[in-house]
Amino acid sequence: MMEAVAAAAPVQTGVQAHNTPYLQISGIFKKFGDNVAVDHVDLDIRQHEIFALLGSSGCGKSTLLRMLAGMERPTSGRIVLDGQDITHLAPYDRPINMMFQSYALFPHMSVEQNIAFGLKQDKLPKGEIESRVAEMLDLVQMRKYAHRKPYQLSGGQQQRVALARSLAKRPKLLLLDEPLGALDKKLRQQTQLELVNTLEKVGVTCIMVTHDQEEAMTMATRIGIMSEGQLLQVGTPGEIYDYPNCRFTAEFIGETNLLTGMVSVDEPDHVEIDVPELEGRIWIDHGITGPKGMQVWTSIRPEDVRLDRKPPATPGVNSARGTVVEIAYLGSYSVYHVRLPSGKVIKSMVPSSRWYEAGEEAPTWDETVYVSWRPDLPVVMTR
Repeated sequence: MMEAVAAAAPVQTGVQAHNTPYLQISGIFKKFGDNVAVDHVDLDIRQHEIFALLGSSGCGKSTLLRMLAGMERPTSGRIVLDGQDITHLAPYDRPINMMFQSYALFPHMSVEQNIAFGLKQDKLPKGEIESRVAEMLDLVQMRKYAHRKPYQLSGGQQQRVALARSLAKRPKLLLLDEPLGALDKKLRQQTQLELVNTLEKVGVTCIMVTHDQEEAMTMATRIGIMSEGQLLQVGTPGEIYDYPNCRFTAEFIGETNLLTGMVSVDEPDHVEIDVPELEGRIWIDHGITGPKGMQVWTSIRPEDVRLDRKPPATPGVNSARGTVVEIAYLGSYSVYHVRLPSGKVIKSMVPSSRWYEAGEEAPTWDETVYVSWRPDLPVVMTR
């Protein structure tokens, strides 16, 4: 599997050598009939980490989560948690709790009864149950709602109760399956940081599954990108966004302009890529160690694309002329869609203050403009 060839920060694929992984997922493989759901995944998780598995529907992330919970048995591979091999343990024997998107609260029980349910199943002493329930109610700020039933709570409040119930048993690992998926967008955004703060207070190790990029970028310390059962890239939100190692990651995380070209010059201090879609070339201020004539893909984020009315100093190098075909005004910035003569559309994200500060009128539809970018900004990929 070929990696990105940009001069990127090294991608984290596991914990550093001096740390012992808290959770080790080794060669996990899962088939349903002839269909491969999870394809030999290797992943190390640190203790107290909030790790997000991110991918589109059907990519295998939920199947991987269910194998961690014991709800699915791997076809092959091994799962070790805190030094204990749990690969073949039953779900109830694992020091793991899972919180579902639907929350699965018992409708006939009050908030405190829901939180206490698992503790009673474990036959803990009454005094300890009461103590832990009170602790969890305070943690999620739901003490005054302790006697209410789930139907008397808002979606956000139900989410807090489900989290409190999951944490009450003090699991070594907490699994969250689309934890905020049942909430509307505004409430989901409000709840993201609140959920992170709660998890950090408790210090629990957490793996969450989501298809929401913003949710993963906001909440996770590290992210794993999955597609077709494979783990394509693992890294911090900044590494994943700034240094994608393949086209799927580049396009899945945020928006990007993806350009196809051929390497024409590769020197230690720069590379030149001929790009027919630009009718020009991309000049990058570092080498990529690839043969001339090799096909590559270049990712340039819209916020890195400059928009001007005047042509650049070096036409045809890291620039192109085009026509504004769409403008999306988003308050503090606008996204311009610029169609090049080749038909390729380049997106440029421009701060709304740009034109005001320059004393100019903003470009409008059908106007000829020039897009350009610095030589250190594009990321080159081979797959």
